[in-house]
Amino acid sequence: MVKDSAMVNARLAEHSLAPLNNICTDFSDGTALIHLLEIIGDASLGRFNHNPRMRIQKVENVNMALDFIRSRNISLTNIGAEDIVDSNHKLILGMIWIIILRFTIEDINEEGLSAMDGLLLWCQRKTAPYKEVDVQNFSYSWQDGLAFCALIHRHRPDLLDFHALDKRDARGNMALAFEVAERHLGIAQLLDVEDVVDAAKPDERSVMTYVAQYFHAFSSLSKAETAGRRLGKFSDVMQSVYDMQHDYEARVGRLIAAVQAQQGEWRRTHFEAVYASARGLSDAFNKYKVTTKRTWTDEKIELDTLLGNIQTKRVTYNLAPFVPKPGFTPHDLEAAWTELAASEVRHRKAINQYIRESRDILQRNYGAEANAIRAVLSGISAELAALSGELSVQLATVDGLISRAKPVEASLRRLAELERQCTAANIDEHDYTVYSVEDLDYDSAMVTKALQKKARFIENQSAVRNMTNLTPAQLEEFEATFRYFDRDGSNVLNDVEFRAALDSLGHLFSDDEFASLYDQLSCGSEYITFEVYIRFMVELTEDQTTPEQLLQSFRVIAGEKEYVTEGDLRMSELSSPSIAYLVKAMPKSEISADGFDYLAYLRGVFQR
Repeated sequence: MVKDSAMVNARLAEHSLAPLNNICTDFSDGTALIHLLEIIGDASLGRFNHNPRMRIQKVENVNMALDFIRSRNISLTNIGAEDIVDSNHKLILGMIWIIILRFTIEDINEEGLSAMDGLLLWCQRKTAPYKEVDVQNFSYSWQDGLAFCALIHRHRPDLLDFHALDKRDARGNMALAFEVAERHLGIAQLLDVEDVVDAAKPDERSVMTYVAQYFHAFSSLSKAETAGRRLGKFSDVMQSVYDMQHDYEARVGRLIAAVQAQQGEWRRTHFEAVYASARGLSDAFNKYKVTTKRTWTDEKIELDTLLGNIQTKRVTYNLAPFVPKPGFTPHDLEAAWTELAASEVRHRKAINQYIRESRDILQRNYGAEANAIRAVLSGISAELAALSGELSVQLATVDGLISRAKPVEASLRRLAELERQCTAANIDEHDYTVYSVEDLDYDSAMVTKALQKKARFIENQSAVRNMTNLTPAQLEEFEATFRYFDRDGSNVLNDVEFRAALDSLGHLFSDDEFASLYDQLSCGSEYITFEVYIRFMVELTEDQTTPEQLLQSFRVIAGEKEYVTEGDLRMSELSSPSIAYLVKAMPKSEISADGFDYLAYLRGVFQR
């Protein structure tokens, strides 16, 4: 229980007033009560009777004191001046407790909380670094004395060593705290050790009243801490604002520098009227728009937001608006951004111009190459069509035309590469030619084939020109047969083709005979030439083949009929190609629907 007289005497001693011996009787004339109220209320109550002898004077003094108490909005229930004058112990002690409690803690304010809650929060904040202390109330939390020791150590670590305390010695810790507080801090010992340690539940008002003395004793230190916190908070705010401002200017500087560097790169770009190069620049610019430009756009928006946050924060703390350094202002950033947009338009326009020029050059190059190829092929075709004169001259001319046609293949490859470039440039139609690669490739193949045929024809004609002992019809028949079985147009016959040709002409040989004959004519190679073929046919015809012999052969195969059927031919030793040739060459018989008139065929061959 708080020692009321000790509390009162401690406050009276602050103004060198005599201590009270008995708080109940010494308050009866009202003078001590007025002195106490003037001290703890920090106000003068006015004139009063300093040496009252009559009851009425004492009542007046006490009423003055009670009126002052009530003026501070302190409610006193069921207590009057007569109760104090008559030394009513219970009412006087209640009044003293109300006065002490109200005037002791009413000015306490901590983090927006006042009175008891503020005092409790203050105790919690001060003892937070001490893990053995957990202040939750003004009763049980103080029974081990550690909370009192922690408050002293927190503010005056030179007065006691908290960490050296025996945390289990509650009495020793409590006594030490009371002694140090009274001796070094001027805090009167309003409590006895046993009032706190031994109580089942220490009196909250008593503990709170005593703890309040610690609050007031350390108020000057607390004010310094508050000032420090305030200054620290302000410093933190200023540091935060500075960091934001510095970050803003640095980022603006980097963004402007990056934008200007990009424009410089565009200005240094070397443009070529080559589609691949122009297309590469276009692709790079498109990539820039969806990567770098978007990153810069995001950064610019964030910078605008950051600047707004800086200005808002400065307004919140009543600071002057932020003005970035020259070169880093919003105007500077906006000017750089505007110039970037103009540079983008110029760069895009230049790229598009060179794309158009390169596309036109591509079309011109393609057209020139295609038209040149067409001109070469047309010239060769015209000369080939006009070919005449001696066979040797014609053959030499054809050889020359073949030589002129060879470079066309390389020209077609160049044209195909130009076509590929045109396709890559999305050129679907050509403005300078009507010829496609496919057209010219086909025409070139046809011209080459015509030249080869012409060359073979002249060579063949040269081979047969001196063979005058055969009729022209016979020579033509031999030549037509050769061409028919020369399926690939190579102007040579392999063994299968040669035997089919002989069969079709009615010259039948056994396998061994043919093998020996073919080996002799081919000289061991895999084919025989037209010249070898025609010479052999001339020799064979002159020695063996006569119209009568052929007629006799047909009659044997036809079974003496005046017509021969495809079935008759298949019953003979003729090969399939020979049968196919004869069926195609012989006219239909007039007396048999499935027969062929071999007499008319032979007349046509030998009587032209």
